Amino acid sequence: MNTTVEQYIKGLKEAYFNNNAQEIWEHFEKIKQSLTTADVEKLTKTYPDIPEALIRLLEYVDGTYWREYAGEEVIFYFLGSDLEEYPYYLLSSKEIIENKNIAIKSYSDYIDRKYDEVEVDEKITNKTDSLKWLHFSDCMNNGGTSQLFIDFSPSEKGKIGQVVRFLHDPDEFSVIADSFEEYLKKLIDNKYNFINEDVSE
Repeated sequence: MNTTVEQYIKGLKEAYFNNNAQEIWEHFEKIKQSLTTADVEKLTKTYPDIPEALIRLLEYVDGTYWREYAGEEVIFYFLGSDLEEYPYYLLSSKEIIENKNIAIKSYSDYIDRKYDEVEVDEKITNKTDSLKWLHFSDCMNNGGTSQLFIDFSPSEKGKIGQVVRFLHDPDEFSVIADSFEEYLKKLIDNKYNFINEDVSE
């Protein structure tokens, strides 16, 4: 497994334990499932540049967002962003593929800079026809407030593979990391501040 992913999962487990959610973590570990070899092939075919770290993360658990494992639906906080104390779910490989065009369908006007009041990071392209984003995470309220993407089509000021965070009301698009591994490292450095005692309620 990728070293950063190993470190991330180990620290996330400790965060759950430190917030009195040991039983929740242990139950999650007991029923979770990995993606299959066929799933990996489908992902890499759809997203040839998918980061190895994301695949390793999905090999640990193939989604935590109303994902059915062993006949039980899992809703499990697994990721965060630059928004302090705000948790996110990891989408499954199937959802990631199904959502291939979600950014174009939902945000093309924003990407094309049609609204001056919507802040869009200059590292993000302004050409919808070249947009290639991988949607890998939704926030705790079903993605209504925030979503996370890996951007394979940045502007000249950005970097291929940068992580974009969409925030609703007020709407904005910000690059929060230059790569998926850097994104995970930031969550580690921030001591998993999206996990608190609320997860055990």
